[in-house]
Amino acid sequence: MAMFENLSERLAASLKKISGKASLSESNIEETLRAVRMALLEADVALPVVKSFVEQVRLRALGQEVKSSLNPGQQFLKIVQAELVAVMGEENQSLDLAAQPPAVILVAGLQGAGKTTSVAKLARYLQERDKKKVMLVSADVYRPAAITQLQVLAADVGALFHPSAASEKPERIVAGALQAAKTQFADVLIIDTAGRLHVDDQLMAEIISIHAVAKPVETLFVIDAMIGQDAVVTAQAFDRALPLTGVILTKVDGDARGGAALSVRQVTGKPIKFIGVGEKTDALEPFYPERIASRILGMGDMLSLIEEVERKVDKKKAQKLANKVARGKGFDLEDLRDQLRQMQDMGGMSGLMDKLPGMGNMAQMAQQSNVTSQFGRMEVIIDSMTAAERRNPDILNGSRKRRITLGSGTSIQDLNRLLKQHKQMGKMMKKMKGKGMQNMMRGLSGMGAPGGGLPPGGMPKF
Repeated sequence: MAMFENLSERLAASLKKISGKASLSESNIEETLRAVRMALLEADVALPVVKSFVEQVRLRALGQEVKSSLNPGQQFLKIVQAELVAVMGEENQSLDLAAQPPAVILVAGLQGAGKTTSVAKLARYLQERDKKKVMLVSADVYRPAAITQLQVLAADVGALFHPSAASEKPERIVAGALQAAKTQFADVLIIDTAGRLHVDDQLMAEIISIHAVAKPVETLFVIDAMIGQDAVVTAQAFDRALPLTGVILTKVDGDARGGAALSVRQVTGKPIKFIGVGEKTDALEPFYPERIASRILGMGDMLSLIEEVERKVDKKKAQKLANKVARGKGFDLEDLRDQLRQMQDMGGMSGLMDKLPGMGNMAQMAQQSNVTSQFGRMEVIIDSMTAAERRNPDILNGSRKRRITLGSGTSIQDLNRLLKQHKQMGKMMKKMKGKGMQNMMRGLSGMGAPGGGLPPGGMPKF
């Protein structure tokens, strides 16, 4: 499911009629605004947010801004985008960690929102991007499994972990962790707190008490995007008890509606600082309202894609491949396997297309045809070959092909398709003068064009 898919589709349909018009009348503006209002309500956006959003767009659309424009339809679209950005908070609000180390981050939220996983994701993010030394501690004494879960995740992301036990008082755990963080020269201490199925007095009293001991510079509330407006109401309740500094919106990749993302800022007054876009520990992105507005309106998010490529593409491998192709050495099946793995690291084909301008529908097609699992199948076929076969596919005769398909549980047609795809990619690599994966990724925006991200013939049809 693409992020905010339903909202994107509904908004696209309501804005399509108006975007190409050379002149706009009050009646077609009102008609479009009615459709936009319905799209937002169906996306579970909070009613006060819908009302003020539509009113702001109306005021600007009926004013001189559109009438005096050379392209009124496009200008109207620009207004919708600008107001979406305004609703979500104008710009990314980064964490304020300018404090005497350890800077303390307190993480709160209801059970099942993805709080503990978000703590680990945040630790990884701060270590990899900001080069911080991070310590984690769990103050959830009601769910012993939560302490173990955080310990496992801390080891997974390479963060320090301060042990705690269900028999201890949360306040004592936090005081001990603060001391340990100082002793071990941690830059940041992240505290995971207990979640409940609903807001109750005991939970609030406890978290207020933990906050008093921890004196955090950031108090982040974790919200499950899938539960829409209910999540926003819960955030309000927490904000009355705690001075929240921001929100982490989780499970955004599974949220086809987008109601929580559009409602949080205006209803709670708190910025969304991060969004969780998957289950892996690297699936945490800073929340950029402008980029999200672009994605919602089907305009893509090239900046995030470029950042992701810079971060996740193995530059040594890319350079090695570039040099190899430049020297006239062929693009072999081991190289193809590397490319497939790097694509998978970036969320597969649908994850990439979701960020490309005008490619929202293609992202859905990629998911429906399950391209990611097809890439997996291609990898299995390559893994079933010998090193010599991977380096020189021309030696693949009938008996070798039968052995490979039996070993990989695929058919001769699957193998032949893979070989054809590989040949096409090899030709494309030559055209790109051997710039390898980096050019291939940059070329994604010219899908299907020479030097574009997919070989002629588009996606593999497995």
